[in-house]
Amino acid sequence: MEHPLPSWNDGGSKSAIVAFVESVTEEGGAGYVAVSERIAVFDNDGTLWCEKPMPIQADFILRRLYEMAEADPELRGRQPWKAAYERDYAWLGAVLAEHYAGDDTNVRTLLAGVLAAHEGISVDDFEAQADSFLRTVKHPTLGRGYLECAYAPMVELLGYLEANGFSNYIASGGGRDFMRPISQEVYGIPRDRVIGSATALEYTSDEYGGTIMRKGEADYLDDGPQKPIRIWSRTGRRPLLAAGNSNGDIPMLDFTQHPDKPFLRLLVLHDDPEREFDYTSGADQALERADKQGWAVVSVKKDWRIVFAGLSP
Repeated sequence: MEHPLPSWNDGGSKSAIVAFVESVTEEGGAGYVAVSERIAVFDNDGTLWCEKPMPIQADFILRRLYEMAEADPELRGRQPWKAAYERDYAWLGAVLAEHYAGDDTNVRTLLAGVLAAHEGISVDDFEAQADSFLRTVKHPTLGRGYLECAYAPMVELLGYLEANGFSNYIASGGGRDFMRPISQEVYGIPRDRVIGSATALEYTSDEYGGTIMRKGEADYLDDGPQKPIRIWSRTGRRPLLAAGNSNGDIPMLDFTQHPDKPFLRLLVLHDDPEREFDYTSGADQALERADKQGWAVVSVKKDWRIVFAGLSP
């Protein structure tokens, strides 16, 4: 029989995954779980694809904010347009670090800009812009297109789970409508299984069959406690497996606990500066929880034989 997960090195994380899958799929076994109940949820940024030096969607939004500031000089003194226009990406990084530390003071300022960036355009136009961006723009330091920045071992894991009867979902703090155009192609996850942050929408009847427009207000931010809420709203179940990489994923990982079924929590640790990045900022609480509760910590450096498809080990 072919060994599963060939892009993973033999070790504790791979063994935990294989043992878990075998336990829930062995008919007649004590841990067997029906196919209909095999739900797995994955964070996206930093878990399924690269999130440094900034999240991929942040690059998309900052380019739009720059365009807006270029057209309107009054915006150049206001955040986040100021940071975008001056290419002060350190400001964005500081805001995200504050968010994961529990301080959302400046996140509200950032969110206002995010909502304004694509306010008043149709969902169809937004998807076309996001799709074009993801297919044409390259990562600033890795020298590969953004669609090639998915982690090969995690894509392989998604395929392994699907082959064993799991339904995989993305549960991301990133924008739902930003990820949907490429989720099937990159991850094998259908667009209807993408859970993410969303703006408020408005429908207008017209001669084209109706148009849905993006409004300049948030519907919800799918991070922290919202993750289990949105997972439950979409699936009606607690997942059996959850994977994340930051403090914002803790509630999702907690929600994976079952009193009578096997479950598995994976936390990706970025500790490979040569092949990717080395950082724990925004993940300190998650790493502490992982240590206390025995989550499987997936080391990029130790557990992954390769990081990105097409690169040698």
